[in-house]
Amino acid sequence: MSVRELVVLGTASQVPTRHRNHNGYVLLWDGEGLLFDPGEGTQRQMLRAGVAAHDLNRICVTHFHGDHSLGLAGVIQRINLDRVPHRVTAHYPASGQRFFERLRYATAYRETVKLVQEPVAGTGAVLADSGTFLLEARRLSHPVESYGYRLTEPDGRRMLPERLAAHGISGPDVGRLQREGAVGGVTLDEVSEVRRGQRFAFVMDTRLCEGVHALAEGCDMLVIESTFLDEDEALATEHGHLTAGQAGRVAAEAGVRHLVLTHFSQRYDDPVVFERQARAAGFDGELTVARDLMRVPLPKRR
Repeated sequence: MSVRELVVLGTASQVPTRHRNHNGYVLLWDGEGLLFDPGEGTQRQMLRAGVAAHDLNRICVTHFHGDHSLGLAGVIQRINLDRVPHRVTAHYPASGQRFFERLRYATAYRETVKLVQEPVAGTGAVLADSGTFLLEARRLSHPVESYGYRLTEPDGRRMLPERLAAHGISGPDVGRLQREGAVGGVTLDEVSEVRRGQRFAFVMDTRLCEGVHALAEGCDMLVIESTFLDEDEALATEHGHLTAGQAGRVAAEAGVRHLVLTHFSQRYDDPVVFERQARAAGFDGELTVARDLMRVPLPKRR
């Protein structure tokens, strides 16, 4: 059975707290696992969350600040220690190539797994087309080069039983119609409708910019930083971050179905305020204020 859910490993920003580990997120998508921004302690958080190295197919790093990348060394070595049987692909800003290399070879270990490096540069790019999703990256606005990531499932078709029955199509002819596009003069369009593919976006350290809006557009789930509260918006802009209200407004304007707020500054103790400010900004969909080790399923298809 296919599983599509977000496993939250850590929700802190620059400084971890007693209750928040450094960043780390795993998106499980139909048998593939994408690890986003493995901060310090990610390997242990994976163990606590029940995510194995074998579950990982891709590693996606938004940028090379420590809270988003210092866990790379341990994760890469664990992938090799466990002899993961498939290749693992790493995406990260090309401008941080030297940082990736240093983390990959931070200490001595035996390489047993093919780790493919596919950095991203420029304004962004399509990184992969796995058949079940298209993976893209878009440049964000942060003091160091940063990219957000977006997965888009191809649109499919939803067969409509009442229309099939009206045209007398049943049994093997249904499959034939799906494969060939027409049976006995009846076209696929006449007995089905478009089933919109699911969309997921991961947006970390950034100010408001074109990339944020492009990544969020029409998402079923948007995982987005809300490092600061609205009263500290000037501080957020100075350091290249978003506030809870800004994140909520982006989600509302983009038609996001499920908003996941994360990457919280250690200066705030009450997570309820983040939700309150995102709601006040106009977001009325499903909203989760992320906690370490929680699992958040993607919304059911429309």
